[in-house]
Amino acid sequence: MSASKICIIGLGYIGLPTAAMFATHGHKIVGVDINGGVVDALNQGKITITEPYLDIMVQAAVTSGNLVGKVTPESADVFIIAVPTPITEDKKADMSYVIAATEAIVPYLKKDNIVILESTSPVGTVKDIICPILEKTGLVLGEELFVAHSPERVLPGRILIELVDNNRIVGGINEKSAQLVKELYKTFVRGKIFTTDATTAEMCKLMENTYRDVNIALANELAIISEKLGINAWKVIELCNKHPRVNIHQPGPGVGGHCLAVDPWFIVEKFPETASLIEKSRKINDNMPEHVLGRIGEILGDVSGKKVITILGVTYKPDIDDIRESPIEHLVGLLEADGNYEIRIVDPFVHNHKYIKKDLINACEGSDLVLLAVNHKDFGNIQFNKVSKVMRTKNILDTRNFFDKKVILESGFRYFLLGSN
Repeated sequence: MSASKICIIGLGYIGLPTAAMFATHGHKIVGVDINGGVVDALNQGKITITEPYLDIMVQAAVTSGNLVGKVTPESADVFIIAVPTPITEDKKADMSYVIAATEAIVPYLKKDNIVILESTSPVGTVKDIICPILEKTGLVLGEELFVAHSPERVLPGRILIELVDNNRIVGGINEKSAQLVKELYKTFVRGKIFTTDATTAEMCKLMENTYRDVNIALANELAIISEKLGINAWKVIELCNKHPRVNIHQPGPGVGGHCLAVDPWFIVEKFPETASLIEKSRKINDNMPEHVLGRIGEILGDVSGKKVITILGVTYKPDIDDIRESPIEHLVGLLEADGNYEIRIVDPFVHNHKYIKKDLINACEGSDLVLLAVNHKDFGNIQFNKVSKVMRTKNILDTRNFFDKKVILESGFRYFLLGSN
């Protein structure tokens, strides 16, 4: 496809990398965000999120003149909606950002434009929400205005790599819409691009993450059962996965992020009577912070007075700065509500948190428990012999099977493992 002018609504973890990718491949990009600080940073060639090499790509795109930031949309050939679809307290999809973004571009749409929804959304969003709004233009959808859903499939920390290399799905409201969007993404996608209808594409995105969430719930349930049996769930998983047709995932303190912790609820919302396995799995994973709290209570049951806990990691996954839907944040809330704990957090990727301590030794001074919550690579270099000297009570709870148990024990600690002991 020849160079186009593309207006991308939403400059977050998906919108900004997508904008930079298109811009560095010759397209003229207008990046739109309601956050003026994000827009100002972009126009200075800076980024407000952490993602390897994204700063370099954004700076190159802005310097070339192919990427500019605005707080309102403007006329373009292509409009891409990449805004958040958060979940409400009652586990429903908040579609207000998608609706507002779609309504915002209506005045700028003209014949032969393309509208793409990238935001992960409940099944039926394109048909039931996007298209009725776009019909206000008076343009015939599928003939004069082309519409599709093309969900991202990227892993934070590898976004720029996976935008290019991963296979992609494009679901159009008709075949022509799908083919036009496919040609657009071929600008930079080296993976295969598969076309289908919009509703199927929406379900594919949700089920990809639901598959993983259900598998993790199975692992977490195994971990809880293994604790009751006095066996090691991690060893069970290791041996089971030697079977050629078995791939059990790993347990942990919960599931976070804007995909696995959210997307399955979009299916449950639409089909509450049918999606019983999906709902049960979500509840198992959502309840893991409560289970970890119970383990903490057992480990520190003999400690009198206020108990001091040093938590290693607060993001939802290792080696990124993203705390969206983090189960560790949920755990922190539970510890606060209990009232018997002093909380300290060490995380090399998070700097603005009320419990953050920059220095590990300082964070462990007088502590009763070190809780390994997120297996950041940096935590693989801890000198436990030094840590043990400053702690009041020498306990370690490893929720990720990350630490070397032998090293921990040799440093004078009691070692506890989620899914074991």
